[in-house]
Amino acid sequence: MDDDRRGAWDAEVTRATELARAAGALVTTIRDRGHDALGVEHKAGDEPVTIADRAASELIVSGLRASFPDDVIVSEESPDDDRRRLTATRVWYVDPIDGTKDFIRGEDGFAVMIGLCIDARPMVGVVYQPTRDRLYWAAGNVGAWLADGAATPRRMAVSTVDDPAAVRMVASRSHRGPELDRVKSALGIRDELAIGSVGLKLGLIAAGERDLYVNPWPRCKAWDTCAPEAILFGAGGVLTDTRGAPIRYDEQDLSRRRGLVASNGRLHAGVVARLGDLFPG
Repeated sequence: MDDDRRGAWDAEVTRATELARAAGALVTTIRDRGHDALGVEHKAGDEPVTIADRAASELIVSGLRASFPDDVIVSEESPDDDRRRLTATRVWYVDPIDGTKDFIRGEDGFAVMIGLCIDARPMVGVVYQPTRDRLYWAAGNVGAWLADGAATPRRMAVSTVDDPAAVRMVASRSHRGPELDRVKSALGIRDELAIGSVGLKLGLIAAGERDLYVNPWPRCKAWDTCAPEAILFGAGGVLTDTRGAPIRYDEQDLSRRRGLVASNGRLHAGVVARLGDLFPG
């Protein structure tokens, strides 16, 4: 891909893309061996983890460390014991399989995600959906791009939808409860697509294929949001918590305690205001 699309972050995007594609090939190969080969276990919060998650994490982390030895690297499948991430200029956040439940079920709704924060803001993001060979990426101020299979990469832009009744929502397949039905009812939303990966949800919004994602639950963490936020921002979208506050990457707590709202920007203020009515306090 031409350097003018990647700007000052060419080395970071190139390496993250190589590693995401390699990890995607690795995890699909492992899954193709059958369910028993996944070695499914459960972490705190009853979240599943597989042999593939850990193998992909090792591949990505070792690759980033070799290419950028001075950077801090945080992976979902590694201990969060490097306090340098709170003050470091460059911090990578890695989710080797975002949407593990979809991955285990043999579905397409999972992705490999690699993001880089510069001074606690997402600046580089790569989200790769291996089963469809779909690569979303963004870097600095060069916008957000989608490489869909063999097609020529295209620059993405969010939709111009501003009527709540016309909103195309994307929602979680695995984490869904009556709270989301309350949101849909309050906003008059009828069109909903369910998919596992947060990165793929925000990728669809960045590509203009969806308009809104609301997650009122405190389940997501920094590795769930870093790469997707860089991509969504590059396409003109907005990501905040459910109260409209920016997502922070310089806090000790990696969790998104107030949930997430991602949109095309035009809808954001109205949706956040309505959420305040639905979930006060």
